[in-house]
Amino acid sequence: MKTAFFILVILHGLIHVIGFVKGYELREIKEFTLPISKPMGIAWLITCLFFLGYGLLFSISHRYAWVVGLAAVVLSQILIFLVWKDAKFGTLPNILILLVTLVSMGQFFFEKRVQEETDALLSQVNPSPTQPITEDELRDLPEPVKKWLHRSGMVGRPRLTVGKVTQKAEMKLKPDQENWFPAKAVQYTRMDVPGFIWTVDVKMNPLVFFRGRDKFAEGQGQMLILLEALFPIVNASGEKLDEGSLQRYLGELVWFPSFALSKDITWEQLSDTSAKATLQVGDTRGSGTFYFTPEGDFSRFSALRYQGNEADAKRQEWVIQATQLGEMDGIRIPTQMTATWKLDQGDWTWLKLQVTDIQYNEQALRDRKPAD
Repeated sequence: MKTAFFILVILHGLIHVIGFVKGYELREIKEFTLPISKPMGIAWLITCLFFLGYGLLFSISHRYAWVVGLAAVVLSQILIFLVWKDAKFGTLPNILILLVTLVSMGQFFFEKRVQEETDALLSQVNPSPTQPITEDELRDLPEPVKKWLHRSGMVGRPRLTVGKVTQKAEMKLKPDQENWFPAKAVQYTRMDVPGFIWTVDVKMNPLVFFRGRDKFAEGQGQMLILLEALFPIVNASGEKLDEGSLQRYLGELVWFPSFALSKDITWEQLSDTSAKATLQVGDTRGSGTFYFTPEGDFSRFSALRYQGNEADAKRQEWVIQATQLGEMDGIRIPTQMTATWKLDQGDWTWLKLQVTDIQYNEQALRDRKPAD
C-alpha cells in the first residue's frame, strides 16, 4: 500500500512537468489547449518538485512529510483550477494525496500531544533510586503479597519509580465482535507520583485505524480515541472514569511490584492466596483483589469497575488474568494477560495483551526525547 501511494505521488508530480514544457514551448502539448505563461510554467515545475520531495519524505516516514504534501496539493489544485478544462482530472489524485496528508497531520498532532503529556507526567522523576527494598519493609504486608514480592525478585532491588511497557495486543470493541483487531501500544507509568500515559494504535482493516490515549494523573482519568488520528470518537473524563483508571493502575502494579509498598495502598488479607488492595490518589479511591498461586505467582486481579463513563454506567466485575509469566529486566512479571468484563449476558474478553518489552527507571527514560 505504501509503495503504491509512493508511485502515485511521483507519477502525479511528474505530470506537472507538462505545464512547464507548455509554458516554455519546449514542445507541442496537444492535450493542453489553453495557454500557459512562462511564470505559470515555473509554478508547474515547482509543484512537481514539491510532489517529488513529498514522495521522498513519505517513503522514509519523515514526521514533517505532511507539510510538504499539503503544500504540493494546494499548489497543484490552484494550477488545475486555472486550466480546469485541460487538467481537471488531476483533481482525483490530489484528493487521494490530500486524504493521506491529513491523516499524517492528525498523527503528528496526536503524537505531539502525547509527548507533551508524557513530559508532564515524568517531570522531576528520580529514575535512579539506590536504596534496596529490605525484608523489614514487607513486615506489615499480607503474607501472599510478601510471598509474591519475593517470588518476583523485587526484594533487595531499588524501588521502581518509572517504567516503560511495550505491548502488542488484540482487541474486541464489543461483545458480539467476531474478529480480533491487532494493536500496538506503549505505556509510561510513574510510581512515586501515581500516573500513566498509554497510547495504542489499532488496525481495524488495511485502510481504517484509530489512535487512542488513556491517561491517569493527579487522581484523574481521561480517554481519547481518534478515528484515523483525526476524528474524535471518544473524549471522556469524569469521576467514574477517574475511579476506573485508578483501578486499572492498581491492577497493573504486577508489572511494578515495588509499588505494593506505596503509602497510598491499604492491604487486607482475604486468604492464603488473595489480598484486597485499596488505593487513594487525591480524591479518587478504588479497590481490587489480587489472587496468587500457592508458589507466589500473580494469577489474576478482580475489581468492580464502571463499564463506561455515562450517567447510568454501573460497576461490573473486571478481571485481569495472567496467562503467561516470565522474567524481564530481572523481575518476574505476567508477560501475557487477558482483560474480561463479567457481564449479565456473559463474559466479554475484550483484550489479549503481550508485553514485548519492559524497562525500569533509567532504562525507561533512555530513549525519550522531550516534545519539540
